[in-house]
Amino acid sequence: MKKKIPTFKTDEEAENFVTTANLADYDLSGAQLVRFELKPKDKSINLRLPEELLEAVRSTAEKEGIPYQRFIRMALEQALQQR
Repeated sequence: MKKKIPTFKTDEEAENFVTTANLADYDLSGAQLVRFELKPKDKSINLRLPEELLEAVRSTAEKEGIPYQRFIRMALEQALQQR
């Protein structure tokens, strides 16, 4: 049986854990992918969408736990990577 990931109070505690622990010994089944956006967004666009599509995007983004504009950016990036 695998160990549970401990709870950390600081980023330093988490970093120290990841540096020293063998993560193969831990249950990562509840882990969620976290994607950090570090690049500045220096351009904006206006985009007209059918209301149903926008609501579907917002709903899906909410289920993923991310803002809908980030969801749209990720979908565009993924589409370009598949080319």
